[in-house]
Amino acid sequence: MAGKTYTPTIIDQHIGKRMQLRRTMLGLSLKDLANICGVTFQQIQKYETADNRISASRLFEIGTAMQTPVSFFFSGLPGNMPDETRTTRSMRVHQPDADDPLLRTESLQLIRLYWKLETDAQRAAFLNMLKSMVGTAE
Repeated sequence: MAGKTYTPTIIDQHIGKRMQLRRTMLGLSLKDLANICGVTFQQIQKYETADNRISASRLFEIGTAMQTPVSFFFSGLPGNMPDETRTTRSMRVHQPDADDPLLRTESLQLIRLYWKLETDAQRAAFLNMLKSMVGTAE
C-alpha cells in the first residue's frame, strides 16, 4: 500500500471485533494470543481495532490459534449475495452502536462463564434464573 493511506472498511472492523470476541470468549489476553501467533500484543491490538489489516495467512494462523474456522471472522457480514458484494467495497468504518450489548466486556464475560458451566442442566438452570429475573419466557 505504498503511498496510500490505509482506511479500514467495515469488513476490517468486523473481523477485528470477531477476533476480539473469540479471544475474550477463550479467556486469552492480547499477550497470550500474541505469543501463540508469534507477534507482539500491539499487533494483535491493531488487528482488533482495524488499525492494521489482517492478511489471509495471518487470519488463518489466528483462527488456528483460537481453534475456530476462518469463516467465524466473516460471520454476520453482508456480501453473501453478488449485489451485496458490490456495495461492500465502498463501505467505510462507521461508529459502532454504543448500545450494542456484544461490545460490552460484561457480555463477553457472561458468555465465557456460561460455557464454563459443566452440564447442560446447569446452563438450563442459569438461563431459567435469568429469564425469571427479567420476567420473560423467551
